Amino acid sequence: MTTARGVRARARIEVTAAIKDEARRQLAAEGAAKLSLRAVARELGMASSALYRYFPSRDDLLTALIIDAYDSLGESAEAAHTEVGTRGPRERWIAVCVAARRWALEHPHEYALIYGSPVPGYSAPQTTVPAASRVGLLLIGIIRDTHRGKGVARTPLPAGLRAEARRMGADLAPDLPSEAVVALVAAWAQLYGLIGFEVFGQFNRVVEDREEFFRHAAERLAHGVGLVYPEPPGEAGASAGRPGS
Repeated sequence: MTTARGVRARARIEVTAAIKDEARRQLAAEGAAKLSLRAVARELGMASSALYRYFPSRDDLLTALIIDAYDSLGESAEAAHTEVGTRGPRERWIAVCVAARRWALEHPHEYALIYGSPVPGYSAPQTTVPAASRVGLLLIGIIRDTHRGKGVARTPLPAGLRAEARRMGADLAPDLPSEAVVALVAAWAQLYGLIGFEVFGQFNRVVEDREEFFRHAAERLAHGVGLVYPEPPGEAGASAGRPGS
């Protein structure tokens, strides 16, 4: 019985992977709004009723694809961060940003799924949050480490934003100055705006050397969140190879 269960479990994993692969192919060809369980089943030679045992609805399949995409992006960013983990905070920040850009360029349709236009009729459930938070948590961790060490430079907030800044800080990172949290949220939005402009072709005929442009922009984002201190001796030279670029 144990062997039989193992065989069934492996078969389920393989079929689930095949369904997701075909769904990703459809995303690339038609976009998320046109994703169809019936079309996926047809391409795989499955009965629709059989596919529903794996994904009861289109939304369930979309959710699985979204979680996979966020996890893949998070794994890429975490690997880049680990590679430069002994360096200063700015190099760690830049490595994460560059890894996110590289992943997006290698997976444009999955990037569009998670950071493009909302899919009509679909609302992402809370189960997507842990995967979606991975890159953000890395960036928060870099700011937190710096705040506990040399400290982050703070940009004064206008009076009208202070209450909202305190609320954001309480929700996202209670141990950080509210000024740092506001700057971090702004940088997070700008990071994905930069990546989205490149992925969706908005830089065509505007930016030619996009790698250098992006790295400079990532450095400015680092400065904007308060990572204004120079790297320790030797790290500036080590960054010349630009890990993750």
